Amino acid sequence: MARVRRRGTKAIALLALLAAAGCGPVAGRQPAALRAGHDSLDGPLTVWPARGSLAGDAATTATITAAVRDWRSPVGDRARLPSSGILFAGQVAGGPLALVAADVPGESASWLLQLGRDGDRWRVTQATEYTDPGYLVYSDVLPVQLPDGRRYLTSARVERLLGPDGRALTSADGLTEPVAVPACQAVELTATLRPTRSLPRGRAADRILDLGTATAAPRYPLVPDETGSGKRALAGLDTCVLAGDTGPFGSVPRRSGDREAPRSVPASWPMAKIAVRSLGAVALHGGEPGDLEQLSWESATGTMTAVVYRPADGGAPIVSPADRSTTLQAYRLPVPGQALAVLSWRTNRDASFAAPPTTSLLVEKPGLVVLPQPDRMQTFSLAGTEKTWYRSLGGR
Repeated sequence: MARVRRRGTKAIALLALLAAAGCGPVAGRQPAALRAGHDSLDGPLTVWPARGSLAGDAATTATITAAVRDWRSPVGDRARLPSSGILFAGQVAGGPLALVAADVPGESASWLLQLGRDGDRWRVTQATEYTDPGYLVYSDVLPVQLPDGRRYLTSARVERLLGPDGRALTSADGLTEPVAVPACQAVELTATLRPTRSLPRGRAADRILDLGTATAAPRYPLVPDETGSGKRALAGLDTCVLAGDTGPFGSVPRRSGDREAPRSVPASWPMAKIAVRSLGAVALHGGEPGDLEQLSWESATGTMTAVVYRPADGGAPIVSPADRSTTLQAYRLPVPGQALAVLSWRTNRDASFAAPPTTSLLVEKPGLVVLPQPDRMQTFSLAGTEKTWYRSLGGR
């Protein structure tokens, strides 16, 4: 998927291509109405042409524009009309639907606005934020949630989209048929991308994870999964739990200025590179050893990690809140009956871990320590050859 991310040459090459094609918005232009489609180009190909039976209707465009002009993000930012566009406007499943790629400069983000009609007026019914500093329109698959199920709007680069069952999805005007996506389970989509100037050989398998239809706005439910590591990492996990206020994906609040912005996408929300590594088998409370794993992913604010405990009896996995990636990781694992603290680090023969002398350790091995969550604050350290890292845990 040719998307703008902090991934170096691909993003830079695409931006250079778009700039050379002269497709960027004119800074001083203030249109009376949103454009139909979007002016993003990949060589001569218009990536997001106008779709839908109402895309060329002037009255529809005017009322959609009015609704987008009145819309505000959770922190009060508005869409910039010159660099936004109507990707789809038409009748779907017996009702009107419009999809707008809205550029919102205040938070360097893009929003997918879904609109329906209320009498003679259109209104925004759902708004999901793409927290990447680039543009939503450099993705190739966008999520749409309607009463009949999940659908996807695909760019002109997409030749074929396979659903979670591996079956090719039929589409009309770029919008797929309804897809059976669970509410709280991650499923994989696979797009085949045609050859373009930015992808001369195309791409046979561009993988995307849908985190489930229960993903609450403004959280964006699609995550690139180029290597398939995300599908393996999230197998058997409840994405509604992961997305909760104390779960890995939802536990680090977004900040706007010096204040938290609880209605915004969490700072820990995944954008790419979900992966997992084993920390080993751990027996808790005298039971059979279960698997302790470290989950990692890229968010808009950097790499995040969490731990997942999968009980040996097949019970529901237990997950920690997120911890920003650092040399010495610290987690609170809410095991029923007794919350645990987990500290982990990459093993290094020159690194030496130290705990307070009265600490009772349940598990102690290279790279991993597990202990009861301390009642009062305690500080742990990992000493390297040139630096020592400290983490504090405990308290209520």
